[in-house]
Amino acid sequence: MKKVANIFLISLLIITGIIILFTACSTTSSRNVPSKTFTTAELSTYDGQNGNAAYIAVDGVVYDVTNVQNWASGSHHGYVAGKDYTNEIKTKTSHGTSVLGNVTAFGKLK
Repeated sequence: MKKVANIFLISLLIITGIIILFTACSTTSSRNVPSKTFTTAELSTYDGQNGNAAYIAVDGVVYDVTNVQNWASGSHHGYVAGKDYTNEIKTKTSHGTSVLGNVTAFGKLK
């Protein structure tokens, strides 16, 4: 009986590991972007000021950076939320888009 229980637990751990691995791979290879769309003018209202949420756009995806510590008060290294930073994040940062992996994709930029 103990051998059956051990086999069951080992199988459960293997299955759990596979699920975790699959989930991690699927979230990094493709983003599940909500269908909400923003114009550039609409995005600009999400500047993180006066109680507004802070959103930025990169590669046509709008990200919610409101609770990201580096974007406190709606700004980060002189950049203000509410804008499209595709060019800046790809050409002027050492980290590129890799930092967006844990940021919530909130919609799409028209």
